[in-house]
Amino acid sequence: MPDASFLDWPFFEARHRALAEQLDEFAKTKLADLAHGASDDAALDRACREIVHRLGAEGFLNQCCVAEPGGKFDVRSLALSRETLARHGGLADFCFAMQGLGTGPISLFGNEAQKRKYLPPVMRGKRIAAFALSEPQAGSDVSAIATEAARSGNEYVLNGTKTWISNGGLADHYVVFARTGEGPGSKGLSAFIVDADTQGLKVVERIALIAPHPLATLAFKDCRVPVSARLGVPGEGFKIAMATLDVFRTTVGAAALGLARRALDEALARCANRAVFGKPLAEYQLTQAKIAEMALAVDAAALLVYRSAWTKDVIGKRVTREAAMAKLHATEAAQQVIDMAVQLHGGTGVVADAPVERLYREIRALRIYEGTSEIQKLVIAAAVLRGE
Repeated sequence: MPDASFLDWPFFEARHRALAEQLDEFAKTKLADLAHGASDDAALDRACREIVHRLGAEGFLNQCCVAEPGGKFDVRSLALSRETLARHGGLADFCFAMQGLGTGPISLFGNEAQKRKYLPPVMRGKRIAAFALSEPQAGSDVSAIATEAARSGNEYVLNGTKTWISNGGLADHYVVFARTGEGPGSKGLSAFIVDADTQGLKVVERIALIAPHPLATLAFKDCRVPVSARLGVPGEGFKIAMATLDVFRTTVGAAALGLARRALDEALARCANRAVFGKPLAEYQLTQAKIAEMALAVDAAALLVYRSAWTKDVIGKRVTREAAMAKLHATEAAQQVIDMAVQLHGGTGVVADAPVERLYREIRALRIYEGTSEIQKLVIAAAVLRGE
């Protein structure tokens, strides 16, 4: 694999190094034909299912769930996996990440029956998971969620709309956040597991992105789920969502780091092999300045990402500040690194489906989802002002 010296940092144990090496080899040999997307929704869905199947068959999805009582996520393993997969292909990273995010609430707050039903098939790659939080008027502001879940005997009746839902139209189940009214704003939300074939749940539209990933808008119309589908207690939805994001937000930074590392590798190869005015591009000081900036950005991002992951794993506390810093810096830095890689490639950098052109499209969404860069700044400032 490319530069792996960061694996010698004290953030990692031997098992983490072994995972990174094994997953790198697996992605190189078993995912290369699938990792970059597909031309239409049907082909994209087939590719995603196949990626999940292959990852599950090799045991790489085991870390996406916590099935044993008292267990916890290994955030360093999640982050290393996302970095490794993103370096090989954005779609592979997406498929891995959603298996974790779409079952994170079940791992953290599910009862034993819910865990037994949903987690094993997700880990085996037999079931696709999704996390349904965002709405047309409720993105960063979770307290603005309008989808309602009204209690009716032994059921809840869901009505509302969710959008920007990753794996929408592909997932076998959704963790859906809806208003149950225990209090105002974020205090009145609950979380539910809704199987994709539940009557009253409809995929309204698929959303086309610059980097093809399966996203959709979902409509819930008199969608009935049993009380047993609720996660935790009524009114605990905001807590469930934030606890899940507290685990997985760091890994968004790791995915950005993987994209940035690939961009740096592509730029190094280009500069070594491209001759300009009689000498390699790498011999020009302007080129060397860009390479230095890229390498610095990559290492700084890695330090923030793996500090956050280590803190969550080893110290065991909330990492709201650390995760926000990791996501903010890694995603913004990756955007800059990839832009410089495109510039160093010249015209070939904007040819459709060239490696750096794919990276250019892949990175943009990471500065938006799971909390925009602007929201991360507010989170960081609030934590600093509280003295955390």
